[in-house]
Amino acid sequence: MNFIVPLNLPKAPLKISKIKEEYYVFCIIRKKKLIITPEEWVRQHVIHYLINDLSIPIGRISSETNIKLNGMIRRCDIVVFDSYSVPKLIVECKSPNIEINDVVLHQIASYNRTLQVDYLMLTNGLTNDYYKIIKETGVLEIIEPINLEF
Repeated sequence: MNFIVPLNLPKAPLKISKIKEEYYVFCIIRKKKLIITPEEWVRQHVIHYLINDLSIPIGRISSETNIKLNGMIRRCDIVVFDSYSVPKLIVECKSPNIEINDVVLHQIASYNRTLQVDYLMLTNGLTNDYYKIIKETGVLEIIEPINLEF
């Protein structure tokens, strides 16, 4: 199980199973077993972190959300909505061996052209960066996760 690496996220109560030679994790958002990849390992930890540590109701979280961008379908790893179903946070999850850098920031910023959220989170499970978007200027302000307001 080389996908299991310690992350800089709280321990998550993941349900892992093995079928033949593949390991699966049960996604509490999508309500199905998914093959564990390094990125999925991070995504599932983030989902549990949002629910258990940031107290975001499970019904406000969407995983692998399709959006249309420049006529093409793209997928946001995680989108969090407010109580009016307005998108508020996009989370971009990468494998722990992928660096969180400007390329990843540009990727999530392009998704935000469609969703127009207030917050962004970039994570590879080891590095977790949080931003608040100042709507008037478009400037990204680095924040702590405790400052996410929904």
